[in-house]
Amino acid sequence: MPYRWPSWVARGDINAFFGLILDNIAVLLVLLTTITTAMPFEQQQAKGQFGFTQEFVLGHMVPGTALGVLVGDLIYTFMAIRLARRTGRNDVTAMPLGLDTPSTFGMAFLVLLPVLRHASTDIPITQGDHGKAMLFTWHVGVVVLLLVGVIKLALAPLGNQVRRWVPRAGLLGSLAAIALALIAFLPLVNDGIAGVPVIGIVSMMVILVTLVAHRRFFGNIPGALAALLVGLLIHAVGIAIHSWTGISVVPPLNFPQLSFVPPVLWPFGEGDAAWWTAVWGEALTYLPVALPFALATIVGGIDCVESAAAAGDEYDTRGILLTEAVASVFAGILGGVIQTTPYIGHPAYKKMGGRSGYTLATALVVGIGGLTGAFVVLEMLPKGALFPILVFVGVEITAASFLVTPVRHHAAVALATLPALAAMALLCIKSIFGPMDPTSEMGLNTLQTLRCMANGFLLTSLLWATAMAMMIDGRLRAASVVLVIAALFSLVGVIHSPLPDERVAFPWQVLADVPPAYANVITYQTPWHWAIAYILSAALIWLLALGKDNDKEVNSDSNEV
Repeated sequence: MPYRWPSWVARGDINAFFGLILDNIAVLLVLLTTITTAMPFEQQQAKGQFGFTQEFVLGHMVPGTALGVLVGDLIYTFMAIRLARRTGRNDVTAMPLGLDTPSTFGMAFLVLLPVLRHASTDIPITQGDHGKAMLFTWHVGVVVLLLVGVIKLALAPLGNQVRRWVPRAGLLGSLAAIALALIAFLPLVNDGIAGVPVIGIVSMMVILVTLVAHRRFFGNIPGALAALLVGLLIHAVGIAIHSWTGISVVPPLNFPQLSFVPPVLWPFGEGDAAWWTAVWGEALTYLPVALPFALATIVGGIDCVESAAAAGDEYDTRGILLTEAVASVFAGILGGVIQTTPYIGHPAYKKMGGRSGYTLATALVVGIGGLTGAFVVLEMLPKGALFPILVFVGVEITAASFLVTPVRHHAAVALATLPALAAMALLCIKSIFGPMDPTSEMGLNTLQTLRCMANGFLLTSLLWATAMAMMIDGRLRAASVVLVIAALFSLVGVIHSPLPDERVAFPWQVLADVPPAYANVITYQTPWHWAIAYILSAALIWLLALGKDNDKEVNSDSNEV
């Protein structure tokens, strides 16, 4: 019988591609929005709040960062094809690689913004010039990333030994902790999913009903793409309603300047010896901040290999870790500031039906987007439509971590989530009281969104879990009823109350008692918005129940979405 070359592309690659690309885009959006400002430099000096121009970030930081993803995903694609050929299997899923989410927050708030503030005020070599300060900070970020990459290169050969020494509960417990507390939860807050629930909650329900409950969306559109399209449609309708009636449903569109920003791919062409001496001196002071992120991706990479092995794809730990280290070094050489890492979503992408085509497509799209400056369009996309895919990956990996761990070790997995919950709480507190003004709109928005999510959380958890279980069991109409109940409860403040005291009251009474400081940030989080979000979700789930493939049980191992 002639040898048959294993198939490395499948229909599931479409869904997996949108999952992985949206994941990377979401992280790039985090970087772009946290460190840029349109405020003139004089006003930045007056307020003591310094930021980069969007053009500088898109031209200097994003291209190298994106090319690091390109290199890493290309290598992982080749590794998957080689594994499929060696084993003769057609179901090998490539290890996903992308930008490290925790490192992005860490580099933004703990390195780039502090260095820019320092360079704009206290470093003589920049002479108080904003352009020189941004250039200096970029060089510091590049050196920090190179140091991180070198550290990862040195530690990568120890990966296989760690897998043999550490129990699966230890490896997957930390994986579940990161997935649940950081990847799944953080997209809910600030101006993400819960920040604009009319978009975010509905898009999240699309993700849950398609990718978790395995129900087909209209026209067999992949779930990740369907969630984005639904979010964009709601945003467009909300904008139209505001133009016709003046009622605020969703935030207004943000139209960026769609002009080409030439990429700068060689950061070492500017500056003399004194300049680079200052850069290295500054970068070394931030090494204690960067080192934990390097170690975290090493441990996370080991977790990812363990998770992939549990899903049926046995990769060499050393090769996976060396690839992420090489990709990080490559990104730094070309001006990137964010390290790459294997994503913990391998089982999720395998469940979507992904093979190797999705990592190849992601590599090309991210690389081309970074070089052309096309990522400027991210400013136009509502975060509530982008971030639900992160919730799916986080929830799916948390569930998988428990499934493949011996039952006697479940308590150990649960225990591992406690430090991550503390880290999540610290990140939220820092976003309110840390490097930003606690009275700023961003700080108040984070606090208000956390309040809406926390008020009535026991009942919210009960309703969400009940609806999700019913979707998985094929009881879509019953799930719709649960979502209608959630809408009624949110309308009167039983859940998602925007008030500090969680009072139950009619919407107009609640809005009359909102503290004046929160009048602006509550615009898209009123009881009306939460109720509408649940009603739209219920209607969508009910319509999906009419489909012939959605009114019966679906095999839990199915790759159809």
